[in-house]
Amino acid sequence: MLKQYETVFIATPVLSEEQIKEAVEKYRDFITSEGGEIVNDEDWGLRKLAYPIQKKTTGFYHLFEFKADSQFIEKLETQYRRDERIIRFLTFAMDKDSIAYSERRRSNKKESTTANTTKEE
Repeated sequence: MLKQYETVFIATPVLSEEQIKEAVEKYRDFITSEGGEIVNDEDWGLRKLAYPIQKKTTGFYHLFEFKADSQFIEKLETQYRRDERIIRFLTFAMDKDSIAYSERRRSNKKESTTANTTKEE
């Protein structure tokens, strides 16, 4: 049975936009090639870190919500550790409450985007 997970990684800020897209695509492809199913994919962009990591004060954040087998998480985190572009990551299994919260957050985001689009027209 597939469980739902959420993973956020922070990429080093010295990368170009093309390199960031390449890193995101690498992990998106890795999840799907190992039998995972991506539920949500969000680019949070360049953000200030709460504290310096490897002498860097900013980083590119990216979030994936996905369904996968529990053995897959170890493989994914090994890939993160081997990639020198990734300075931090966090992966956790979502319970029913966090899944419901995430779905509400996504639907609210879509509604606000739709409302902004209709105001501009």
